[in-house]
Order: sequence, then structure tokens, then C-alpha cells
Amino acid sequence: MTVKLFYGDAYLKKAKAKIEGLEIRGNKVKVKLDRTIFYPEGGGQPSDRGIIRGEGFEIKVDRMFGKDEIWHEGTLKGREPKAGEEVELELDWEWRYENMKQHTGQHVLSAVLKDLYDSNTTGFQIFENYNKIEIDFNGRLGWEHILKAEIRANEIIRRDLPVEIEFYNELPENLRNQLRKDLSDKIKPPIRIVRIPGVDVIPCGGTHVKSTGEVGFIKVVNFYKKSKNIWRIEFVCGNRALRYLDELLEDYWESLDEMPNKNRPLVERVRELKSEIAKLEEEKKALRLELWEWKVKALLEESEEVKGIKIVGTVEELDMKDAQAFVVYLVDKNSNTIAVVVGKNYVIFAKNREVKGISMKELLKEVLKETGGGGGGSEVLAKGGGFKVEPGKVLEIAKEKLKQIFQV
Repeated sequence: MTVKLFYGDAYLKKAKAKIEGLEIRGNKVKVKLDRTIFYPEGGGQPSDRGIIRGEGFEIKVDRMFGKDEIWHEGTLKGREPKAGEEVELELDWEWRYENMKQHTGQHVLSAVLKDLYDSNTTGFQIFENYNKIEIDFNGRLGWEHILKAEIRANEIIRRDLPVEIEFYNELPENLRNQLRKDLSDKIKPPIRIVRIPGVDVIPCGGTHVKSTGEVGFIKVVNFYKKSKNIWRIEFVCGNRALRYLDELLEDYWESLDEMPNKNRPLVERVRELKSEIAKLEEEKKALRLELWEWKVKALLEESEEVKGIKIVGTVEELDMKDAQAFVVYLVDKNSNTIAVVVGKNYVIFAKNREVKGISMKELLKEVLKETGGGGGGSEVLAKGGGFKVEPGKVLEIAKEKLKQIFQV
């Protein structure tokens, strides 16, 4: 069993340990130690990071896992280590300390949400740039609820209350009654209780700061409904809050600076642009239909007619999505018409629904036999691509197949 030094002192940045187990594949290594300062991922808190150093080698650790026995994964530099060797551990303290702030901040925020709205935290996770909790909340959560919770939470932070850690083999009844959430049957002794006097009492296996003042401050940055009565709240604490808000403000002001009207608020400028874009889209649609009308007229004049069926064929530069829209327009507006449109890496076959005796899907199969590639479709429209011949040759083969079908 690995001795978890981080439970005795979460502020321990360096320590010595002995290698008990090894798995090495090239420069990737997994190491089991007799003791560690590295916290393994679990309970919503990510793994610590750091360095394991030995004589002639160094392991950059980026992940830990396990409960009783903790394994350290990382990248090996230097010679291969051996079981029994003594090593020195050095924690990535900035990463760990920020995670401690986030985790303690979560306890405060969750306790406040429980007190204000009787909302239990059902999920929690620390990410690199933000954290998220999920709460049960009946009704519609709004920014007015969030602000009230933020004010209360940051008052607790400013009071610099102690964060106390206690271990129990069995919880006294009076303590059990103080818990923010009922004790899960999955939690086995020793039971680790994290207490913020007058604020929160909860079982927790994560690392925490010594007092709420170290959290810095708490800021909710986003929230949304995940399911019927579950809301996800994203928040940040400490230095990560400053970095997050700086990035957010940088993005805000740069976005506003790109607007023709640079006056705040940004949302009004975005609405103005959306309105202008909608107008332009309508104009674009009208111009496209006008263009299509002229294009269809020209193609019909150049089309070949076989037994009363007009075969319209062309090589297109449009992308497939736009080409398909045009083809559908062409055959819908013109009875007794089949269109064969070939692009750089696609072909579209379509027919007016009045045309009988031919399936576009079957036509495509016949063409693919000679051109290679693949595709599929339906009776009235088929698409393919990946041909081994040039677009012009595909068009030529398709038109020839059509003539053969109608001449039978």
C-alpha cells in the first residue's frame, strides 16, 4: 500500500521515496512507489504533475491512478530505473495549489447553493481552465440566483475560515446529521471529513487549502440546464479566475473593436450584424434564384432529347452542397428532365418525378462500373464520388448510359 503523504501535509512539495514496481515501454513508464506526494485523479480532482528524479534518470509525471497502490505515469529521460532505487519527488506546485483552491472553492459554492436553494451537488470536476458542478434545481436558474450565491460564497472566502480535516473509522450520529449530503455506502473507513466551520461538512478525498482566504475569490462564468432538473454551473477560483476573466475580456474588447459600431454593449452590435446578415441572405437567395433561372434556360437549350426526355449535363465548379440544391431546383421546375452534374470529386444524378422507367440509383451503379468510386441514392436522386477518371469522362459515360437505356 502506498503511503499518501499528501493527506498528512497537502503543502509538501518535495519528498523521497522508493520504487516498488515498474512498467516500461520505450520512454513511457509507470512507477509504483512506497510513498508519494502526488495526488491521483479521483473525486473530480485531476492528477498532480511533477518530476521523479533518480541517479541517471528523470520521469516527467503527468498522471497518477489507483487507491491503495498509486501508480505514476510519465515520460522517461535517461537510463531505465530499477525496483528498490530511491528517488526524489518534486511536485508541480502551481498546478496542485490551484487545484486545491478550486476544490475548496467548490465546497464553499456547493454549500451556499444548498443553503440558499436546497440544491444538492450531484457532480463535480476540475478542468485545466475552469470547473463545473451539477446541481438539482427545480425551476429556471437565472443570473439573479447566481449573483446571490456568488456574493454569499465570496463573503465566506473573505472571512478566511479554517479548512479542517478529520478522520473517522465510524461517524458519530451528531456528525452524520451535519453532513451536506448523506454518506454514501461506497465510502469505507477511514472516513475523511472536510469541515469549514459554520459552512460545510462533507466526506472528501481531495486536497484543500488551509483556509478559505487562500481560494482568492469565486466567479461563475457560465450555467445551463443539462436535463429536467439538473443544471451545470461552470466557475473559476484563484489565479485561474483572473486568467479566465482576462481571456474573456480580451476576446470581448477585440470582438467589439471589429464591429462597425464599437459602442457597448456587444450583444446589441451582434444583433445589428445578425439583422444585416439576414437581409443580405435574402438578397443572396433572390440573386441565386435569378442566376439559376438563366443557367437552367441555357442548359436546357444545350440539352439532348431522347424519346421526349431532356438530358441536361454539365461539369460544375460549385461545391457538392450548392450543386445539389441547383440540380433539385432544375428537375423540380422542368418536367421530363434528367440532370447529370459532375464536379471535381462528385457526381449528382436527378430526375423529375414524372420521368418513368429509370432509377438514378441504378444509373449510378452502371456508371461506377466504368469509372470506379462509390455512392448511392434513391429512385429520383443519387450521388457518388472517388472516380478514377476525369469529370468530363464521367459526364460522357453517364450521358451514354442514359441514351442506351432510353433506346432499349
